[in-house]
Amino acid sequence: MRSVKSLIAAGAASLLSTVVFAADLPIAPPPMYAPPPPADFGGWYLRGDIGFSNQRVDRLSNVLDANNTSSVQSLGFNTAGIFGLGVGYQFNNWFRADLTGEYRGNSQFFGTDHITYVGGLGTDTYHATKSEWAALANAYVDLGTWWCITPFVGAGVGMARVSIANFTDQGIANNGGGALPGLAYGDNASKWNLAWALHAGLAYKVSPSFTVELAYRYLDLGDGVTGDLRTFDGTNAVYNPMTFKNITSHDVKLGVRWNLESPAPMYHPPLVTKG
Repeated sequence: MRSVKSLIAAGAASLLSTVVFAADLPIAPPPMYAPPPPADFGGWYLRGDIGFSNQRVDRLSNVLDANNTSSVQSLGFNTAGIFGLGVGYQFNNWFRADLTGEYRGNSQFFGTDHITYVGGLGTDTYHATKSEWAALANAYVDLGTWWCITPFVGAGVGMARVSIANFTDQGIANNGGGALPGLAYGDNASKWNLAWALHAGLAYKVSPSFTVELAYRYLDLGDGVTGDLRTFDGTNAVYNPMTFKNITSHDVKLGVRWNLESPAPMYHPPLVTKG
């Protein structure tokens, strides 16, 4: 009987010590709400671009071309710099849009025109400089991201102000009795046109708020025009500006984008300690 009482007493003492020890343990706090991690897209951004152009023009035309029976032209531009700024908005992780403005620096133009007309042959040599201001509204589709690199495509539409300056036309005509040289000058002039563009490139996200782009762009700038062509003594029988028909450019650009929306901080639950 005594042994049973001892066993009961020992069990009670053990249970009591367990309860006392458990009371000394820290009480775990209730689980805290953790918001979902912030999305890695969305918000306003600023952009800047530099690059260079590779330009083409279909042909030069003039009201006096009606006197020609044939014309074979060889025309080209030197490469010129591109400098642009813009502001845009990232709508989600695959679609964004921006407004851009850019200056396209002076490009040297050169060309020749071998002309056949009634009574003779002629060759014209052309020189000029060309520059533009362009403003475009662009939309882009991001095609997915691999190792922080995002390929994209896009399109844009806007306006371009094409300026032609320092135009000269050195002509040599052979009318059967010898070569007859002539020199004509074109006044500086500018023309506003509808412009449109196609984009393709790669974007690399350096940080959540900074992205670098390497892009190709096809840009249609419309027509350019000179002022009236005059001879060296200022005379001219008819108003005959020279028109640069359908100027296009294959551009390569390096751009950067700064996200103006600060990334939301990640939530960390408080550290609970017994004190």
